[in-house]
Amino acid sequence: MPKLYEYLGIVIFFYSNEHEPIHVHGRFGEFESKIEIVLLNGQVKSILLQKVSGKKPLPATQAKHFKNLVTLLADEITQSWINYFVYHKKIVTKKIAGKL
Repeated sequence: MPKLYEYLGIVIFFYSNEHEPIHVHGRFGEFESKIEIVLLNGQVKSILLQKVSGKKPLPATQAKHFKNLVTLLADEITQSWINYFVYHKKIVTKKIAGKL
């Protein structure tokens, strides 16, 4: 489970056996949601917050923080996806202190 970020108590990560489309999971305690990053011609077109089957979705405040982080860092997250799943590079976790 490559962990990308720790942000306001939310852990943002990929599962090691992920599949396309590009998406990232956010976990806060027992809650988990995911965000799909929709690309068009290599550019971020939209950010879609979604439920994870069998998991309680993130509470509203954490979902908002999660979506804000992914919106701001979508290009970086996309590059991390490519680096990990295509080039098999290691992911280094970034701890983000304070609101973005």
